[in-house]
Amino acid sequence: MDTHTPDPSRPAQEPQEPQEAFRALLHAQRVWAHPLPAFDPDTAPGEPLPLFHTWFAEAVAAGQPEPHTMSLATVADDGGPDVRIVMLHDADERGWHFASHSTSAKGRQLAARPDAALGFYWPVRGRQIRLRGRVTALGAAESLADLHARSTGALAAALTGHQSEPLPDLADLAAAARAGWERASTEPDAPVPTWTRYVLEPYEAEFFQGDADRRHRRLRYRRTPGAVPGWARELLWP
Repeated sequence: MDTHTPDPSRPAQEPQEPQEAFRALLHAQRVWAHPLPAFDPDTAPGEPLPLFHTWFAEAVAAGQPEPHTMSLATVADDGGPDVRIVMLHDADERGWHFASHSTSAKGRQLAARPDAALGFYWPVRGRQIRLRGRVTALGAAESLADLHARSTGALAAALTGHQSEPLPDLADLAAAARAGWERASTEPDAPVPTWTRYVLEPYEAEFFQGDADRRHRRLRYRRTPGAVPGWARELLWP
């Protein structure tokens, strides 16, 4: 039982308005309360993929939660931006891979306007990576192999279908999810024709290393045209 008696000599504090409480909470937050690694752009490789592989491995080693998640920005039907979090499936000489239903909002948007951007943020290292490029849908065989290489839950979710469509009732989702899990468990090679693996081939990549003194390092790669395409590098002001 709480036996604390308020001190009558102290004025009672007025409760904060919700917006004031939010601002106080927001302004109390801090970033990079831990040492950050150094980054010398002069030692970076001549193209972005090897540097991405290195930074990803270092993020994993530093304990970054879910370093394989990334923001995917696409062009919506009204011409404005649209963004969501997706999972990285690979990063190779073709580009950065992810997957979704071709009938989803992002799938329809990419079919109409294949320009997109990716963003990674790894706060344990004070690093972010931004990529801009063109997205290509890979073939049915590779897309199906991508799905079947994942977990039973991933297949069940894909079999649930209707991604991005209006949901009349949560009971409809529960029924479709049960059916998806049952089929995924008994038919691990079940086809999902709309499941598509995509690859973003970047024409621009930026690597950002935070600095506690706000002297952030920003290295941008830009693909150069020509018979043998390459990469040009430049530093950016923070």
